[in-house]
Amino acid sequence: SILDAIGNTPLVEIKKLNPNPRVKMLAKLECFNPGGSVKDRAALYMVEAGEKSGELIPQKTVIEPTSGNTGIGLALVCTVKGYRLLLVMSDAVSIERQKILKARGADILLTPGHLGTDGAIEEAYRLVRENPDTYFLPDQFNNEANWKAHYYGTAEEVWQQTKEKVTAFVATLGTSGTLMGVSRRLKEYDPSIQIVGVEPYLGHKIQGLKNMKDAYCPEIFVKERLDEKLNVADEDAYEMARRLAREEGIFVGMSSGAAMVAACRVAARMAAGTLVVLFPDNGERYLSTSLFAVRDEVTLKLFNSLSRKKEAFEPQTPGTANVYSCGPTAHTRIHLGELRRIVFADLLCRYLESRG
Repeated sequence: SILDAIGNTPLVEIKKLNPNPRVKMLAKLECFNPGGSVKDRAALYMVEAGEKSGELIPQKTVIEPTSGNTGIGLALVCTVKGYRLLLVMSDAVSIERQKILKARGADILLTPGHLGTDGAIEEAYRLVRENPDTYFLPDQFNNEANWKAHYYGTAEEVWQQTKEKVTAFVATLGTSGTLMGVSRRLKEYDPSIQIVGVEPYLGHKIQGLKNMKDAYCPEIFVKERLDEKLNVADEDAYEMARRLAREEGIFVGMSSGAAMVAACRVAARMAAGTLVVLFPDNGERYLSTSLFAVRDEVTLKLFNSLSRKKEAFEPQTPGTANVYSCGPTAHTRIHLGELRRIVFADLLCRYLESRG
């Protein structure tokens, strides 16, 4: 079935954005999974673990709190296996994710956006406590099958695809399953391999990621399995996602942008070696967010000496700006006041030109 297509995702070389020519930088594109993200791996392992234990039977509904990607993976698996699925999600998740889930037959229960994923977690746990015979909870945050999917899958692929020459592995922190599984397996092969986790700052808006200090910390997360943990700012992650599309032709989401920002930091200080950075998903499911928003509007305010106040710039002819600027005085040496005017006029013209 389509489930047999999960895994064996490709590695591609990052060239233009690689800051260190002595380091080979490879990106693992998890968007090649049939559900479009790395979470397909964990979803399949968790459902099959529930079947083996006897906890998941046809009469039960699979329920899971998620920010989107795990839900899509579970929807894929449950569709093929014939299970009903209820996903509890923050109403801040992108419209694309909700549409993908509904198209695969999943039911969605939205929780207040300001509560983030934690709000969804609490609601899902409440429903399971009150209805134990109705629901099966895979519980990606506490289920060992989550990291085992990467121990037996992702890590093995990285080791073989790099011909056993991987030096560093970089991935983002969400449920932490990817890093926990990959760290366990790669360290068995070579304890010197550096495992780097990437998390956002407190109060972030990067969908799918967690800061372990301001959110529910997964029980499967063992911080000692990381050699280093790096923080990435939201806008740095967004801009890197845009650059990956423009400069490398790789269209990925905001969490992949965060992973790439951290990977560049790690690569820049390496003497040599092979670095693998994992890109969790593609960029298509973020099109309703501001990630790839095109800003064509010229948002410029200028001080109007006639009205004595700042006013929004609106050209008399749409799309065209005419600028008149006095030249320097001819009767004496130029002074700082005039220099400011000349520099400002030059800066203004350059800005208007850059905005078309």
